[in-house]
Amino acid sequence: MSASQNVLKDLATSADETDRMLTGLSDDQWARPTPAPGWTITHQVAHISFIFRLAGTAAADPAAFRAMTEHAKGDFDGAVNAALADYLPAPPQTVLERWRAERAAAIEALAAVPAGQLVPWLVNPLPPAVLASAGIMETFAHGQDIADALGIRREPTEWLRHLVGFAYLTRDFGYQSRGLTQPVEPFRWELDAPSGELWTHGPLDATQKITGPAHDLCLLVTRRRHRDDLALTATGRQADHWLDIAQAYRGPAGPGRAPGQFAHLRA
Repeated sequence: MSASQNVLKDLATSADETDRMLTGLSDDQWARPTPAPGWTITHQVAHISFIFRLAGTAAADPAAFRAMTEHAKGDFDGAVNAALADYLPAPPQTVLERWRAERAAAIEALAAVPAGQLVPWLVNPLPPAVLASAGIMETFAHGQDIADALGIRREPTEWLRHLVGFAYLTRDFGYQSRGLTQPVEPFRWELDAPSGELWTHGPLDATQKITGPAHDLCLLVTRRRHRDDLALTATGRQADHWLDIAQAYRGPAGPGRAPGQFAHLRA
């Protein structure tokens, strides 16, 4: 199996995990607030559904994708939030069915991209595997909000490998969103996978190092947990600062989560 096929398979697996949390929910549960201020579970599903719709369009019809995003230049977050109006009035079952259809279409379209061809995206064209990894990041982040709203503890899983790799590629987004100068010095990551394997990124001799559970790193870079609640360790001043500002998505960081906010969900 190629790297692209592997990440697409894991993207489908990550989406299936979120789907299982949604299956059988009552209308009242769909309306339940999530930790994202002002967003219910319906908002969360509508958001990831639209993101998958964008990705599928980018892969299958680049001209249509450019038409969809042309008006969003300069305020993409605002455009994405405005797109929720196309989903929110529908009954929860319809929102769920759209999420299933749009994610399936996106995965199929990404799988059909010829080898070596890039897919247009919001800032720069991306290889399908990288765009699929971004999809895993979105699914993990918004799936966590859904899990937190429902009081579900998710188990760490091996498909987080792709999110870790994507977060390493996007290390500087936290600096960019705050107007800070990113460090030139490379970082070294040594992260414990759910299987017990060690996932590493960066040069061995880097003096700036992050260690700890890979799952905690994923919670950090999606800003779904505060660093104080995670077992991540930084070596070096720059690495320590990065733990305060880490994010694996472009645009405003948002308020993040407060220390101890989810203590009630711990085992």
